[in-house]
Amino acid sequence: MIKQNFGNRSSCGVSRRSLLHSAAALLSVPFVAKATAAWAQEKLAGSGEVVVFSNGGSLTEGARRYVFDPFTRATGIKVVDVVTDDSEPQVRAMFRAGRMDWDTAFVRAQNYPAMREAGMFEPIDYNLWDDESIQGVPSYARRKDAIVVMSTAMVLAYDQRAFPKGGPQNWVDFWNVKKFPGLRGLYPSHAKFNIVFALIADGVPHRDIWPLTDDKVDRAFRKLDEIKPHIAKWWIAGGEAPQLLINREYAISSAYDGRMIGAIGDGAPLKFVWDGAYLGDYWATILKGGPNTANAQKLYAFLNRAQIAAGWTQGTRSPGPNTNQLKYLPPDLASQVNVNPDNASKAVREDSVWIAEKRSDGKTNGDHLQERWLAWRAQ
Repeated sequence: MIKQNFGNRSSCGVSRRSLLHSAAALLSVPFVAKATAAWAQEKLAGSGEVVVFSNGGSLTEGARRYVFDPFTRATGIKVVDVVTDDSEPQVRAMFRAGRMDWDTAFVRAQNYPAMREAGMFEPIDYNLWDDESIQGVPSYARRKDAIVVMSTAMVLAYDQRAFPKGGPQNWVDFWNVKKFPGLRGLYPSHAKFNIVFALIADGVPHRDIWPLTDDKVDRAFRKLDEIKPHIAKWWIAGGEAPQLLINREYAISSAYDGRMIGAIGDGAPLKFVWDGAYLGDYWATILKGGPNTANAQKLYAFLNRAQIAAGWTQGTRSPGPNTNQLKYLPPDLASQVNVNPDNASKAVREDSVWIAEKRSDGKTNGDHLQERWLAWRAQ
């Protein structure tokens, strides 16, 4: 496989050891069943290549092993992965230049509306999908020109050794420093996570979190004032939170679900809870004017087949939305991932449409939250 590198990062935090764990788990289920391979050979066979965006690191490594290479073997279409931190700036630049060099991109949900309105995406050809994919992927995740490719969650995580009689179970407990003593960690780069967590800790029901009106945001910052003195360190990189928990520099922290699943799979004495998790989506798009859009359609049809979706989840720890994949996942992993309805039902799903909406001053709601957050952090 050809790889073009424009910068590298790991988005989901699956270590090489975790990938080996996943490979071992897959021994109980054929990597790509003969039926899936035969279906792909019949419905998706082609030639040439498809140029796909990927975040690099373990996400690209897992995607290549569990999806891209099997796709090439089944269809004859080579996958060329372009590795960069974020797709949106590159896609916008190519769109303005009138030359789209990639075929696909993963787009943050809050960036999707403006890019869609600008006409950057091709319609998805759902006629290529099999019935199990259509039935397993909920309608909200199948838009005319985009599909959810992975969901990530910010969860409450803790060190089991710090709480041998039982750890915190929600954000109310995170704020309860008397019942659950110890230093805390939070992620400072995006305001939205911590504002939502503070509102939950202050008693706002999950269903009433969105929209984040100014009075709710004021309420959240008052609650954040209470916990700020107990934040030992504001973690930045995704792997920091579980590592600082392992090192006992934190007792409790927010953390990405994929990172926690990887750490626990490696034997770390950690736990995480789904109550009040912040759940957000990335949209997979096919770029208008890309050199191989027909092949991109075939790749997305292949990726969303239930068994391949399970492989994507095992390789990246960032599941797509096809719930039919759960029957192909090892039970211990199926119980932890955010595509499991039992877990997703306890989370707060991001209202990305509201975040992207413009305010009267021309700024987006997301930008407004971030400005307030940076001002609060500077106090």
